[in-house]
Amino acid sequence: MSPDKQPATESMEKQALTEHLRDLRTSLIRSLIAVAIGFGVSYYFIEQIGVWFLHPLFAVLPKNASLIFTSYQEGFFFI
Repeated sequence: MSPDKQPATESMEKQALTEHLRDLRTSLIRSLIAVAIGFGVSYYFIEQIGVWFLHPLFAVLPKNASLIFTSYQEGFFFI
């Protein structure tokens, strides 16, 4: 093996614990921002998403039939 080609483990930089924690904090913040943006976009389209999910159910329901929720929290699943 030539001296200019080192294995990946030997060429990696060594970081202090605080640098690892800083990288972890940055990754967590970016992940939380991505989740928040995804939640906001999906909440904006909640009506269309609910219709899309329930379309197969409405296709097989008889005419003039409606969905019945048997507990309070079931009504909030598809607003």
